[in-house]
Amino acid sequence: MHDSTKPYRGRFAPSPTGPLHFGSLVAAVGSYLDARWNKGRWLVRIEDLDRAREAPGAADAILRALEGFGFEWDEETMFQSRRNEAYHAALSRLQDQKAIFPCTCTRREISDSTLSPAGEAVYPGTCRMGISPGRPPAMRVCASEGVIAFDDVVQGRIEQNLAREVGDFVVRRADGQFAYQLAVVVDDFEQDITDVVRGADLLASTPRQILLQRLLDHPTPRYAHLPVATNRNGEKLSKQTLAAPLEINEAGVWIWRALHFLGQEPPVELAAGSTPDIWSWALGNWCTARIPRQRSIRDPS
Repeated sequence: MHDSTKPYRGRFAPSPTGPLHFGSLVAAVGSYLDARWNKGRWLVRIEDLDRAREAPGAADAILRALEGFGFEWDEETMFQSRRNEAYHAALSRLQDQKAIFPCTCTRREISDSTLSPAGEAVYPGTCRMGISPGRPPAMRVCASEGVIAFDDVVQGRIEQNLAREVGDFVVRRADGQFAYQLAVVVDDFEQDITDVVRGADLLASTPRQILLQRLLDHPTPRYAHLPVATNRNGEKLSKQTLAAPLEINEAGVWIWRALHFLGQEPPVELAAGSTPDIWSWALGNWCTARIPRQRSIRDPS
């Protein structure tokens, strides 16, 4: 349960798969302004667990871009790739509780199982009673029956039955790499994050993270999931969909556009102003109630 008595601590946690683009800027602007409006601290975390997807030099490029756009973070940047020891400790705690089990199912085997209402394969619990020899196992969390619900600041009431809509989910892959779901829970706890402001593409992952928080006896942050910027084909802006990198010499225009995207109604004339002027206006006028209650919005560019 969220503890409203603790001082606000937020974060922006990009994956270094490419340069900063408009979709990630929206999440950075929303999380930054919400932290500053609430007189809180704002942290940056680089989520570089999946080294195979990481673009060389992308982490440094993202940090330089954030600095060039006028963001100021309050503590040293955390890198997930340096935190395996913390993730191992959390996995051991889950193992001690008998909350996880080894699984040798392949993606193809799981894809033949029941589909969720969203059209995704639901893990059927095949390996709960034992695994096939000869394959390196992943580790899965037992998703018990029952609804996990939370009130999202932007999207409203969210409910998910993990057992029926997701099934037992992976916290460590067969290749030994820790899954995002476990890493983000461990990192949010260690950084004492009270408020998570991020894109609505991660909304469906939140009940899994809440279950892990409960199993690890961690507090649950308050969540606010912002609309995701999409291209003309309805695809989330990303490296894979060829999202254009942002130029630092156009920082003011891009921040203005992010504010407009988030429903903040910045004055038109401000688009031609300096970056400090735009930030000054934004810091004094941020309002979460104006953020559109949509999962995605097409980027007009």
